[in-house]
Amino acid sequence: MDDFLNVSELTEEDSGDEQFTAAQVLEKLEEAWMNEKLSPNLMECKSEIVECILEQMQEMEDNINRAKKGDLKVSLHRLELDRIRYVLSSYLRCRLEKIEKHAPVLLEREKSKNDIEPSRLSPEEFAFAKEVAGNLETHLKMVVVKHMPRNLQNLDLPEIVPSPDLDHYVFLKVNKDEEGVIIDAETEDHGADKVDLECGAQHLMRYKPIEALIENGTVSLM
Repeated sequence: MDDFLNVSELTEEDSGDEQFTAAQVLEKLEEAWMNEKLSPNLMECKSEIVECILEQMQEMEDNINRAKKGDLKVSLHRLELDRIRYVLSSYLRCRLEKIEKHAPVLLEREKSKNDIEPSRLSPEEFAFAKEVAGNLETHLKMVVVKHMPRNLQNLDLPEIVPSPDLDHYVFLKVNKDEEGVIIDAETEDHGADKVDLECGAQHLMRYKPIEALIENGTVSLM
């Protein structure tokens, strides 16, 4: 695989000046794929990783086409290319399914987020979400709203469409030590519940308190 992926070539990703080999970028795609599949919420957009993988796939395709016919390595690399294509397609398809299900809610969150927060939608996904929300609004107005009393015809899509279930429980593995993770906020009856996460440990936890730890790579879903 190395000959076709050129893993010695460094690929710059979006996290500062840090650089990754092509093999490491593929590993990050696989991690993003699993997190996206197992997360109830739409994760942050990984456009840079997707673009790097697309470039590497094209390079692999070109190298395969230049290789000698009948070489066993060509068949093996073709299988690896198909596997990468499947992972990428599944990752993008999973994101589109979540956008279709929660489009108005996701658009509302994009509007309300501050400038520091990263976007969960790529420009293409944002346009897709707007189209989905627009079609849903048009359909509801034609089929439902116009038959309701005038004082009940106000249509608030983010209130109608279900939000992602952030209280859903997920399995996770710890990649880096993290102390004092708040899993339940402080109330009048008791203080905040905290837990220390040790590298290599596995837990079953509520999604919402550990979402930021998934995004920064401290934990991964499994």
